[in-house]
Amino acid sequence: MTKKEEKRNLESIPVGSLGVITLKGCEELGKKVDYYLVKWRAERESEHKDSLAFAGYQRDTYLLGADIPRFGSGEAKGIIRESVRGDDLYILVDVCNYSITYPLCGQENHMSPDDHYQNLKRIISAVGGKSRRITVIMPFLYESRQHKRTNRESLDCAIALQELVSMGVDNIITFDAHDARVQNAIPLHGFETVQPAYQFIKGLLRHVKGLSLDSDHMMIISPDEGGMSRAIYMANVLGLDIGMFYKRRDYTRIENGRNPIVAHEFLGSSVEGKDMIIIDDMISSGESAIEVAKALKARKANRIFICATFGLFTGGLEPFDAAYEEGIISKVLTTNLIYQTPELLERDWYVNCDLSKYIAYLIDTLNHDSSISDLLDPSEKIQNVIARYKADEL
Repeated sequence: MTKKEEKRNLESIPVGSLGVITLKGCEELGKKVDYYLVKWRAERESEHKDSLAFAGYQRDTYLLGADIPRFGSGEAKGIIRESVRGDDLYILVDVCNYSITYPLCGQENHMSPDDHYQNLKRIISAVGGKSRRITVIMPFLYESRQHKRTNRESLDCAIALQELVSMGVDNIITFDAHDARVQNAIPLHGFETVQPAYQFIKGLLRHVKGLSLDSDHMMIISPDEGGMSRAIYMANVLGLDIGMFYKRRDYTRIENGRNPIVAHEFLGSSVEGKDMIIIDDMISSGESAIEVAKALKARKANRIFICATFGLFTGGLEPFDAAYEEGIISKVLTTNLIYQTPELLERDWYVNCDLSKYIAYLIDTLNHDSSISDLLDPSEKIQNVIARYKADEL
């Protein structure tokens, strides 16, 4: 039993019998989460373990059987294959997994975020209000890039959140929401947006030797003004300086749904000879991240590491291959919260940051209705991993 595990007060009665449902495309992450839950609960010493309130507490698996079969027309239905009455349910969904396909009138159709979101609603509908509580764990928040209205346009993320709570969802847990203020759409319900800063720092320290973690040798970079808060947090816990780029856009044109970027302008002190950590919420095409890296290299920066919670790589991996070969980037770190292609996992420049254990901690703690405040603020863990790195123990 780890020190962290012992520190958590999990003697309280669980909200209900724990159940985890993983939707199509999220099975691998769900299996890893289940592994930790089974392991911890088998090892945990508790005088209440045999009491009626703890019935079903220790099981071989917490994954519940659920399926979403489709008709030939592409329509579907959600089915839960075992009882969920009185359960504390956690539903995991990856809206970005485009690798999942289904037949549509004889054609093979790839699932879009809309399809995954619809499947989530089908499973919630299949529960039929019989569970004790429903928590949706949606690492990439559905429609989070359409989070604000700047014109006569739809407000998709807010509508989706309101739709989920109207269906009986009690809590929504997401990671690094594009704009956390979107929770204002559901002010009376639970909404947590989690930052994976600790996992990034641990991943970087484990895979890169010879880092000098001080402001003379390293700097945190925000690639745009919107991501300053996560860059400021990381700079503060590491004791580093911060720099920022702002995007000069051409507001007379729209390309691929956005105004094209004309140039990246830099604000900050000298980067010469320093290692750079570019921190962002997502890599979409990767065009912005690579342009920022090139701009830093032009200012004589040393190694450049890109950390992004979600690696979508919509423009393919070739731009990153080229940037790595040219020495523009050294490592790219993203999480396993969304689908990763086998090709991505094989790249020399790629570091996979696994968050399955962290999600298991959240589920285990919430099932006991205990506070997750210490899990949401990892500054103590970050200091510990830095100390281990400096002592050459990682």
